[in-house]
Amino acid sequence: MRYRTPAITTDHCHMAELEVQKSRFIGWCAAAETPDDARRLLELARCHHPDASHHCLAFIAGPPGEQQAIGFADDGEPGGTAGRPMYQVLEGSGLGRIACVVIRYFGGIKLGTGGLARAYSRTVAHTLTDLPTRLQVPRRELRVEVDFADEHRLRGWLGEREGDIVQADYGADGVTLVVAWPEDGDDDFSALASHLGGRLVLHDPAAT
Repeated sequence: MRYRTPAITTDHCHMAELEVQKSRFIGWCAAAETPDDARRLLELARCHHPDASHHCLAFIAGPPGEQQAIGFADDGEPGGTAGRPMYQVLEGSGLGRIACVVIRYFGGIKLGTGGLARAYSRTVAHTLTDLPTRLQVPRRELRVEVDFADEHRLRGWLGEREGDIVQADYGADGVTLVVAWPEDGDDDFSALASHLGGRLVLHDPAAT
């Protein structure tokens, strides 16, 4: 399954801000490959805004629908009024590998539990509005052996089908290309093999 992720790392996170009843809500969003990336974003937010009232977190450190590497935290706000509403917005966005921190500066007016949940979820939604994203293509590793004379044709064929060559090993009998192949790609190499002048040997661990 292909999906989109933030094209922004924790070092250059995407930001947006809302004001609700004199409270400032500042959203920070970045890619999160792991829960540690999400926690790093939280620590950066705390370092940059040490005087803020709250630093609330939500993340999905995996593809959309991930159930294990997820998390959210209210950081002292009433239970369920910050982290969970933030997470629900991330979950509904269809994005994966994403973390968001909302920094709140209390403005002196209490918002109530419903008002807080709306403010935190709105801040996340506002932050996602113009978030730069990139397409995530899940891949698996293939190894393809061909004769030297067929390497150029194989490289062209792979490039047309989004096969990323990550390594090339040259031996006495030919070349072996290590390929990051899209999991949703057509892995039928038989047509290619019939057009090559020499041999083609495919090693696919997923097929064993």
